[in-house]
Amino acid sequence: MKLNNKQGFTLIEIMLVVVIISILVTVVLPRFTGKTEQARNSAARLQIETIGMALDSYELDNGRYPTNAEGLQGLRSNPGNLKKWTGPYLKKDVPQDPWGNNYVYVCPGTHNTDYDLYSYGPNGAEGGGDDIGNWTEKPK
Repeated sequence: MKLNNKQGFTLIEIMLVVVIISILVTVVLPRFTGKTEQARNSAARLQIETIGMALDSYELDNGRYPTNAEGLQGLRSNPGNLKKWTGPYLKKDVPQDPWGNNYVYVCPGTHNTDYDLYSYGPNGAEGGGDDIGNWTEKPK
């Protein structure tokens, strides 16, 4: 007597696995997405703080912050005839924000008396409630 042992999965078993995977993706994926965005926001705040410390060192040496024309590149190379410039004040080039955009530097600032340093945030445009600057508070 010969038994017919066919191995494989039934259509119901395959559909059940697909449904389970779909449920897991809908539950887990938003959590990872939220954490990724939260990590980018934290990275932007940390970069702004680091660049801010370099700007403060520049100001201590030179008696002023870089002008708008000199910009943040004044932290890497002497922007002119500054005799007390002891930079570079950043070890590497000025980084882009975590979304691939340049940080915005304005001196004197509109939010701070010395300077404003900020990222347009995830939307890459000014406003919209997602800008991250040296005047914004960390979310709680």
